[in-house]
Amino acid sequence: MATRHQLIRLFWIAGGLVSVAAGVVGIVLPLLPTTPFLLLAAYCFARGSQRLHNWLVHHPRLGPPIRDWQRHGAISRRAKQLAMLAIGAVFLASYLFGAPTRVIIIQLVVLSAVSLFILTRPNPPEDER
Repeated sequence: MATRHQLIRLFWIAGGLVSVAAGVVGIVLPLLPTTPFLLLAAYCFARGSQRLHNWLVHHPRLGPPIRDWQRHGAISRRAKQLAMLAIGAVFLASYLFGAPTRVIIIQLVVLSAVSLFILTRPNPPEDER
């Protein structure tokens, strides 16, 4: 029988694996954000498995956005551009598909706040890229 500690670790590992999967899917689906899922995966792995955390943070493709965020609170210019594109696409799709006015207003407020947050984050230093 698994101990409480083992079950908690498994919970964090499962959360990390699901987040990595969502982040990887986000690489090819432009409306699914990759970086937030990778940050969530790193958070989960840090609590469930140091080995998986190290693998993710040092991964050549998945690790750089995590390290940029951990070291500098930074989001790359490309990630910002893709995020703004996705935000614009979601808003436009809602409008074109005839979402109710209250939904459009809620989206406008929330997506504006998210956009402001993303765009005010610094870019990572070029010498670390």
